[in-house]
Amino acid sequence: MDNNTQDYTFMRSIRILLLALVSLFILFLLLPRVELLWISMHSEPRAVTPRGDLGSMEKTNIEIFQQASPSVVYITTLVNRLNYWTRDITRIPKGTGSGFIWDAYGHIITNYHVLKGASEIKVRLSDSRTINALFIGASPDHDLAVLRIPLGMQMPKPLSIGSSDDLKVGQITYAIGNPFGLDQTLTTGVVSALNRSLHNDNGSVIKGLIQTDAAINPGNSGGPLIDSAGRLVGINTAIYSPSGAYAGIGFAVPVDTVNRIVPKIIAHGNYQRPKLGITINEDFNKVITQQLGTLGVAVIDVQENSSASFAGLEGIRIINNTIVSSDLIIGIDHTPVKSIKTLLETLEKYTIGDTVTLKVIRDKKELAIPVVLQ
Repeated sequence: MDNNTQDYTFMRSIRILLLALVSLFILFLLLPRVELLWISMHSEPRAVTPRGDLGSMEKTNIEIFQQASPSVVYITTLVNRLNYWTRDITRIPKGTGSGFIWDAYGHIITNYHVLKGASEIKVRLSDSRTINALFIGASPDHDLAVLRIPLGMQMPKPLSIGSSDDLKVGQITYAIGNPFGLDQTLTTGVVSALNRSLHNDNGSVIKGLIQTDAAINPGNSGGPLIDSAGRLVGINTAIYSPSGAYAGIGFAVPVDTVNRIVPKIIAHGNYQRPKLGITINEDFNKVITQQLGTLGVAVIDVQENSSASFAGLEGIRIINNTIVSSDLIIGIDHTPVKSIKTLLETLEKYTIGDTVTLKVIRDKKELAIPVVLQ
């Protein structure tokens, strides 16, 4: 074989090899597209795997939400702003919160801090109807407020009322509300603790709060806390969070407090604390109890035509700068009273018109005196 033939054969082999390499490269580039084309031509919906029945807990969650959510409302507050140049008044959004239907008369319960400072209040129902609400009254010390909307027979069904007195730590809780404006939101948790106290914006202390780890965020305030029987057991009021958002600790005003205070607000526009009709003073009380050597609340004076005066309670008498006599209240019914604070907290559990038995020390003798609270 001559040199020309060898060169030709070599070059032919090189061309075949290059052609094969180019073909492989092109095939490598086209293969994904061919594969996608093949998949698209044969792509079909996958068969659904039967789920089976829902778990009992899931069924309970669904049932409670479907039962309670129509009674939960979305509250929007507006405030008037005056343009000092044009003297025009405009309404601008102030905030949002939650609430729920209390009765068939159109009363809605929420937190007082949701409405504080508002010039106008709008309520959006679960069926998207938006209605201007009338402010009925409030008890700022309990962070409770009452609204009313004129719907008559078109009112959603009120929530079922439960009891907070027999709640146990570990019970399941459900919170329904409008966190961050996202309406009809359900979160679940448990009762984390009971009888918590929380300082209110007005300086008072809200007692007996329910602590829960059901997620509560801004916008949930005023919404219901519900038990596993679908009953109202509290009103979601506040959260503990360094960031301002959910951190696993929320607080609710117990329904027993709500059920005691709300009827008074509806009837009178505010909540009047039950009173004995006596004058008490923290500084005087310390001096008197130290002199008597007994803890309690000293009656400084008895107000005219009060429950205390009708019951015959006696205030202090001072002779030659010495306290000669004073009734010292040491108990109400079965609750010991050791300070002015415990006296006021105990009276908070009663309503006007209730009859209580005061345990009183007078002239070193213990007396039981019935008093009708005013």
